[in-house]
Amino acid sequence: MPASPLAPAWLEPPADPNALAAGVWPASTVRDADGALRIAGIAAPELARTYGTPVLIIDEQEVRRRAASAVRAFEDAASRHGTQARVYYAGKAFLSTEIARWVTAEGMRVDVCTGGELAVALAAGVRPGLIGFHGNNKSVAELEDAVAAGVGAIVLDSDIELERLAAITARADRTQSVLVRVNSGVHAETHHFLATAHEDQKFGFALEDAERIVARIRSVPTLAFAGLHCHIGSQIFGTAGFHESAARLLAVHERLLAGGEVPLLNLGGGFGIAYTSADQATPLEELAEGIVEVVADECAARGIPIPVVAFEPGRSIVGTAGVTLYEIGTLKDVTVETDAAPAVRRYVSVDGGMSDNARPALYDAQFSARLAARRGAGDPQLVRVVGRHCESGDVVVDAEYLPSDLAPGDLLAVPATGAYCQPLSSNYNHVPRPPVVAVRDGAARVIVRGESIADLLARDAGLDHTEGDR
Repeated sequence: MPASPLAPAWLEPPADPNALAAGVWPASTVRDADGALRIAGIAAPELARTYGTPVLIIDEQEVRRRAASAVRAFEDAASRHGTQARVYYAGKAFLSTEIARWVTAEGMRVDVCTGGELAVALAAGVRPGLIGFHGNNKSVAELEDAVAAGVGAIVLDSDIELERLAAITARADRTQSVLVRVNSGVHAETHHFLATAHEDQKFGFALEDAERIVARIRSVPTLAFAGLHCHIGSQIFGTAGFHESAARLLAVHERLLAGGEVPLLNLGGGFGIAYTSADQATPLEELAEGIVEVVADECAARGIPIPVVAFEPGRSIVGTAGVTLYEIGTLKDVTVETDAAPAVRRYVSVDGGMSDNARPALYDAQFSARLAARRGAGDPQLVRVVGRHCESGDVVVDAEYLPSDLAPGDLLAVPATGAYCQPLSSNYNHVPRPPVVAVRDGAARVIVRGESIADLLARDAGLDHTEGDR
């Protein structure tokens, strides 16, 4: 069938609107004989009946497999070039005690950026020495907790933070390993809110300030300089940006060697995943080899030792492991004037929205969708999946082709929601946040409890007083 004039250029009408795009869903996802989706052996309708909708399903084996693959890819690449690699899970993508246990069991370290994330990692039993602590505005209390816990590294982000940490470590009489976050000036090819290495933004030091900052660190007896850190952005395909960033950092790294050891170079994460059939994610093995190779080549050209290299994948570990299930509530056909002729866009409203997936509203992020309880019939029809919130920007899937026989009560699955959906969730319009359910080998269990209306009311302090008290 011809494409709808309302469809974006990248979205092609599928031959089968029930087919599952490769690389977008957990590897365990299939359609059974009844047409229902099964994830890790459990039918989507069964999950919806048991846990309600919306519900975020996380395939545990997918997370573990991706974590183990990332560690293996970066360690193997480093070994081939005569160095070592450290691989941190970027907890901001989605952190719970179970997620932390899964990734560390597969050999990853954990990166946190708030006192809350640090508390989760420690509660999960992550060894403090395997934790890195980021953040552009760490409080005195957070820094004190990190030093007391013995975290492996604190990534310094400002002069003020450096002096805070110097005072804290002096009082505690403890030496703390630190990295210096710098902006390489490399602009990731992504949404401007996701690009974090350009000059005009809140993170890190300008590259030209690195030597001054490191000199100050080296003058503090209780701070141990471990190396430079840079993160160029998120949802990045290919290695070109990492290559250029690494080259710029190593020029500074070389100069810093004149004043002492620089054992580590942390190049961050941001590796992209496939959200739609149009996305082609770069395999981690290719990324690892390409990035480590350029580090090795730059070091060889400069005649300096290759440092230990560190990376912080998050989305690429947990993103594809997540699938959100919704129930369709209403459908509405809207006629839109186009240059050629009027066209129809079908609005499909579901029982969640921007409170459980804020990424489309924040970043214009694209997602996919498929019927989850049955095979649809009829020709593919362009739809826009929207949420229940009182916002015109409450869009879950901006453009997708689904079977024309959609009906209220149908179960809809949106894949690749494992990263940045639960952490960004909210109670907008007093909508409770959904549960997170882990699936593995035909069994399911809640790993993050959902909320109820009673939970929301319990936080309302106005209910602590009677009318007479006021």
